[in-house]
Amino acid sequence: MKRILVPFDHSPAGEAMLELVAHIARSAGSRVRVVSVRPVPRDLVDDNDRVVVSADQEMARIEARELDSLRLAEALLVGIPVETVVRFGDPAREVLAESEAWEAELVVLPAGERTWLGPGRLERKIRRKATVPVLVYDPPRSAAPARPRW
Repeated sequence: MKRILVPFDHSPAGEAMLELVAHIARSAGSRVRVVSVRPVPRDLVDDNDRVVVSADQEMARIEARELDSLRLAEALLVGIPVETVVRFGDPAREVLAESEAWEAELVVLPAGERTWLGPGRLERKIRRKATVPVLVYDPPRSAAPARPRW
C-alpha cells in the first residue's frame, strides 16, 4: 500500500485513526493524502439581497482555514510524506473521486455513527463503491484493543 487516502473530520476518532495510519504508512513506506470535504458554500447576502461575500470568496476562505487545521494531521504523521487537500461537495462522492484521481491503494475511514442497522451512511457508500480496499477504524471504547474493520 504505497498510497493511503485518509478522509479526516477532526474528531477524536479521526485523530486516533491517524496513529494507525502512521503505523501502516511507516511499515509500508507509504505516502498519505489527507482530505477534508466541506459543503459547497453559497453567496452570502445582506438583508437587501446584495451579495456581501461571493461563493468563490467563501470557498477560498474555508479552504485556507481547513488547510491550516489539517496541519494537525501532518503533525501526527511526522516522518511520512503527507499531502493535504480540501474538496467541496458530497463527502462520499468526493472521497471516491479523490481515491481514483490520486490512485489510492487504501482508504482509511474513522468509524461513523452506528445504528442498530449497522454502519453509518457515509461508511456504507464508500465501502460499497470503492475500487480499493477500505479500512474502517473503530477506536476502542474501553481497554479492549482497537478493531479495524475491512
